[in-house]
Amino acid sequence: MDRPFLRLGSGPLHHQRVHHSRTISAFLNQFPLLCGHVVFKRGKLMHSAEKRSWSEAFGAFIHPRVITMLFMGLSAGIPILLIFSTLSIWLREAGVDRSTVTYFSWAALGYSFKFVWAPLIDRLPFPVLHGILGRRRSWLIIAQGCIIGAILWMGLTDPAQNLTMMAFAAVALGFASATQDIVIDAYRIEAADTDLQAMMSSAYIGGYRVGMIVAGAGALTIAGLFEAEGSYQPFAWTMAYGCMALAMCIGVITTLLIREPAVNRTDSKYFHETSDYVRFLAMFAVTVIAFILANLYAGDITDPLKAILHDGGMISELAGFIAGTLKLAISIAVAILVAWLTTRVGLTPTGMVRETYIAPVKDFIDRYGKAAIIILILIGVYRIADIVMGVMANVFYTDLGFSKEEIAAVSKTFGLFMTIAGSFMGGVLSVRYGVVRILFVGALLSAITNILFAFMAHMGANTIMFAVVIMADNLSGGLATAAFIAYLSGLTNISFTAMQYAIFSSIMTLFPKILAGFSGTVVDAVGYSWFFIGTAIIGIPVLYLVVLAGRLTDVENPNKDRTPAKAEG
Repeated sequence: MDRPFLRLGSGPLHHQRVHHSRTISAFLNQFPLLCGHVVFKRGKLMHSAEKRSWSEAFGAFIHPRVITMLFMGLSAGIPILLIFSTLSIWLREAGVDRSTVTYFSWAALGYSFKFVWAPLIDRLPFPVLHGILGRRRSWLIIAQGCIIGAILWMGLTDPAQNLTMMAFAAVALGFASATQDIVIDAYRIEAADTDLQAMMSSAYIGGYRVGMIVAGAGALTIAGLFEAEGSYQPFAWTMAYGCMALAMCIGVITTLLIREPAVNRTDSKYFHETSDYVRFLAMFAVTVIAFILANLYAGDITDPLKAILHDGGMISELAGFIAGTLKLAISIAVAILVAWLTTRVGLTPTGMVRETYIAPVKDFIDRYGKAAIIILILIGVYRIADIVMGVMANVFYTDLGFSKEEIAAVSKTFGLFMTIAGSFMGGVLSVRYGVVRILFVGALLSAITNILFAFMAHMGANTIMFAVVIMADNLSGGLATAAFIAYLSGLTNISFTAMQYAIFSSIMTLFPKILAGFSGTVVDAVGYSWFFIGTAIIGIPVLYLVVLAGRLTDVENPNKDRTPAKAEG
């Protein structure tokens, strides 16, 4: 008999007869039955879209929205390396010690906490520019302008003379770049129907990787052209960062040329008067300051605890994790307390806070009910196999005996292009077969490819095997990421796009990164082979979660799940 099949998309309900076949295509056609039959038995008939043809799938490449995301990805990929690896090389050339260099990675913490100010992007129309460009484009142009300003600030600052000023500039760049990411994510979700999200995600990933090449190899090449051999030349880095600021104009031009997404939002009860902005921003600023101060002084409590745990026989990594978690918990608790007190004293109306921060979370829970827990767990662990393994990857290559040149050529350069290819493959297959199916396939391949690393550990420094493993790992990673981003996009509500997606993207890496912190300890205990096998095993439950989430949720009908919700006052 025919059964409805589950697919992330839009359109009328269709049925498709499943034919038995041993081909991959047949598997992809039959997989939705795993996700959809329980829902059908419960009487909750899923909405699905007709399977797209290959011509339709590849034709999505030239869709204007897809091309737009390619350039937006480029704009998002440039700033990140200007904070991390490129800046690290500059600082070392300037004579900054290694411990201080590592502290500069904190400048990118904004990427992990962007959900804190994401609601502002959703609720606050930017004065003046909102009427000219629209909500998303106005915030985009402001964020991009701030990025360019921060890059120029860094370029004109010599860390050898004023390291503190460079730190402030790096933090400003991290904050502005994270803000741009928030707006781009919101724009992508609102700009097209769910069917096109996978391809737009693929284009974004591809553009992002190209941007990283520009800010990495490109910036270093430019700096090398303007410096004398063996001597530190601040002017060389000024020129490199100046060129990166110029490259950001691609994003600015793209923002000015594109159209604002045609989305009907429920107007806010607040933010119509200047006083509304002032009160809310004052509350936000006070809360952020409270978080920072609490984080600084909480060390007086957590540092002794870390020492006690370590002296008691606990491994340093675990002791540090417990102390760090407690420190973060204290900081968050203080920030929440301060935010609550500001509302109690009348600085910010309770309804304004509820509309901005509470309503997006409540909306998600209301739409998905108990299934929201399954969805959040899936989001939190979907990339666990890749992230936990990836932390040890470069160390593994070095320990095997590969040279820096080999690692750069195979892992960084060849791997980069394989990731781009994988992302576009994920986009095409998601349009062809549906996002949920490719989500499952991506998780499966990510786990399987980790086993290849175990074989590689036994073979030693074999260049051919190295290339094969990198190709498989990066293709599967790109495919899985493209499908996953499209899946997350389908979960959001148009009224709270920025906030909800920011929460999802933060949850996506939180637990895997925490677990990844113990990777070195595990390798020391069991060796590389069993470590990689273990990372494959922990990816297996993800497959069940994909099926379970497909059974319990209806993310297929955008008219149900992504319609504007009434703002709470």
